[in-house]
Amino acid sequence: MATNLALDDNLLNQAMKIGRGRTKRETVTIALKEFIERRRQKRILDLQGKIGFREDWDHKKDRRERESAR
Repeated sequence: MATNLALDDNLLNQAMKIGRGRTKRETVTIALKEFIERRRQKRILDLQGKIGFREDWDHKKDRRERESAR
């Protein structure tokens, strides 16, 4: 898909140096992938302290029971 963007040349040049992108397209692609990855990580971190775990859960016992049920 062809897209024309007006990008800040200074930012793009810095990104190319830091990210060692060979082309503008490669640099923007890397930047978008990293942006998506960081946002997904942030969503996971936002769950910290919000998920309750059972103190009495025995993961080894649970695994043995599931394996013996096969």
